[in-house]
Amino acid sequence: MKSTQLLSTKEAEALIGILKDRFNKNMHRHSNCVWNELQAKLVNHPTQLWSLNEMEKTGGEPDVVQYNEHAEEYLFMDCSKESPAGRRSLCYDRAGLESRKEHQPKNSAVDMANEMGIDILTEQQYQLLQETEAFDTKTSSWLKTPDNIRALGGAIFGDFRYDHVFIYHNGAQSYYAARGFRGAITI
Repeated sequence: MKSTQLLSTKEAEALIGILKDRFNKNMHRHSNCVWNELQAKLVNHPTQLWSLNEMEKTGGEPDVVQYNEHAEEYLFMDCSKESPAGRRSLCYDRAGLESRKEHQPKNSAVDMANEMGIDILTEQQYQLLQETEAFDTKTSSWLKTPDNIRALGGAIFGDFRYDHVFIYHNGAQSYYAARGFRGAITI
């Protein structure tokens, strides 16, 4: 999953500006964070900055949702109101994609996350994200599926309806225009 891509200085500065604006507008997501400390961390981790840029380019609107003071780590997640538009209509993983005889989508969620250098949200991370505000009220997002479920051909996804977070299942080969995936990266 590690990326070796890097942004140019101009691209990095532009992304940091976007992240700073989003950080300041959404303090409820990270009230225990200080921007200057986070910015220094971003500058010192160019590979992860590239991954954040991939999240941004595909409509994820990444933002900090958790800070681990002991480890001095920031957890970024996609905070777009709906599942990122540039990451929809995907099967769950490569095996699901290859099992489709017709109408294969362009990619799978797992493969795309790996290409971007990010992790698909776990069910626990998705619940944490939903505690900050309501996401996926009109869409749904694939979630990292436990091996025992995946071994039986299934995959899980979540959404927010009726003032409640729902976790569902589907065949891993399924794909829908309103289902994408949300990613996370720790810096």
